[in-house]
Amino acid sequence: MKRDWIATARTLSDALPHLQRYDGARVVIKFGGHAMGDDEALARFARDIVLMKQCNVHPIVVHGGGPQIEQLLKRLAIQSNFVDGLRVTDEATVEVVEMVLAGRINKAIVTALNRQGGKAVGLSGKDADLMICEKTMKTTRDPESNIEKVLDLGFVGTPVEVNPGLLETFIESDYIPVIAPVGVGRNGETFNVNGDTAAGAIAGALKAERLLLLTDVAGVKGADGEVMTDITEAQAESLIASGVISGGMIPKCRTALDAIAAGVDAVVILDGRAPHACLLELFTSHGAGTLIRAS
Repeated sequence: MKRDWIATARTLSDALPHLQRYDGARVVIKFGGHAMGDDEALARFARDIVLMKQCNVHPIVVHGGGPQIEQLLKRLAIQSNFVDGLRVTDEATVEVVEMVLAGRINKAIVTALNRQGGKAVGLSGKDADLMICEKTMKTTRDPESNIEKVLDLGFVGTPVEVNPGLLETFIESDYIPVIAPVGVGRNGETFNVNGDTAAGAIAGALKAERLLLLTDVAGVKGADGEVMTDITEAQAESLIASGVISGGMIPKCRTALDAIAAGVDAVVILDGRAPHACLLELFTSHGAGTLIRAS
């Protein structure tokens, strides 16, 4: 038992230089994946975020909620339409998206943080025009005619302007902002925004020291299948071009590259299912996941 306490004390002591390094730092955390649906994992995540704030690190949490949206759409018998595998967000769907993201999920995370002694406040990208969006336009090319056509995905938005003034107020206080990725159009429309995209845009606007993208994989894997702990922008581009980075990891890496271009120091893609992943990344020499930094 005594050795366990000594090990705990040594861990705290070893964390000192990392605590000093991130003193006053802004860290945007995209929380999503299976960890969101697990009460125990949510409580653990909330405790880690409150600890970060207590250590004078300023966490800004952005969350997703795709599976929960899908569940409610089915319960309400709202048919989902897809174009080239991409969901079309019509008026009925975007109402459900806002209800789930800015309502149930957002408040569940806020409640979890407050139960751990934090002071969390729930927001969406519509509050104080935090995230102004334009309709996302996707294109596809017909394999037979080679003609390119534009896909209309409805109320799916891309952030074109982020106004972080409200977040600056929270950063200077004891409050932890929790943001639902719902944006507003210039004519007052509601837009559904990809959670990673929203987190990247907010991190860029804040010039955050770190953007942590919590996902359901251990990180970016190389050609040998092993997780790479540290790569540059140029290496990431090369891995995408060669097909080593593929599938759903491509948009995550693109989000990371865009955030770095906007002024974020570095982005980490890490496994949100791993206990204390954020603390391991920030406060230990070992780190967690794959860090992507400027070349």
